[in-house]
Amino acid sequence: MKTIGMIGGMSWESSAEYYRIINETVKKQLGGLHSAKCMLYSLEFEEIEQLQHAGDWAALEDILVDAAEKLKGSGADFIVICTNTMHKLAPAIEKRAGVKLLHIAAVAGEKIVQQKLKKVALLGTKFTMEQDFYKRVLSDAYQMDVMIPNPEEREMIHGVIYQELCQGQIKAESREKIKAVIRRLAAAGAEAIVLGCTELPLLIKSSDSELPVFDTTELHATAAAAYALEK
Repeated sequence: MKTIGMIGGMSWESSAEYYRIINETVKKQLGGLHSAKCMLYSLEFEEIEQLQHAGDWAALEDILVDAAEKLKGSGADFIVICTNTMHKLAPAIEKRAGVKLLHIAAVAGEKIVQQKLKKVALLGTKFTMEQDFYKRVLSDAYQMDVMIPNPEEREMIHGVIYQELCQGQIKAESREKIKAVIRRLAAAGAEAIVLGCTELPLLIKSSDSELPVFDTTELHATAAAAYALEK
């Protein structure tokens, strides 16, 4: 079994889900008392959030490279970043730390392609929805048409993520607001919803959407466990 290195804490709410899903997947596969060989380097999210909103991605890159290097030095065979937004820095982290990184958008893309879907709506932080680092993986590598919510909807979803979900607050009214966004995107032609934020599955479930929902937390964590178990 390979050792998984997890860069988490962004937020710890979703990192806890990674730990649970990875271990449940290994136990399901191997049975008995089996669990995953993994290490979690949990960052201080207040610092990360301030640098994100200040646009200091160079400082963020240094922080995540340091975390990856420490995980590699401690024996991690590969790295997962337990957040969608910070995959903006994934290529640089993989190159500078010299360690394999399992990319969350690539994992999602593989699953979407299996269902022969071509037009998807991406929900996440404003960084993930508005910048091209995530959409480019889906469009270039998997030939998908990626839709995003309108500016007002993006602002609302971003606020729900940082002001509620990352602080452990699950609000029914926020669920209803995001469900309304999903309905509008479906009417505009979306074939599926990509929950491109690891906190969003804490609020939005498959039952909340008339379209197929791709939970990137579940997909990424399950893929990490599967890769760890590959011969």
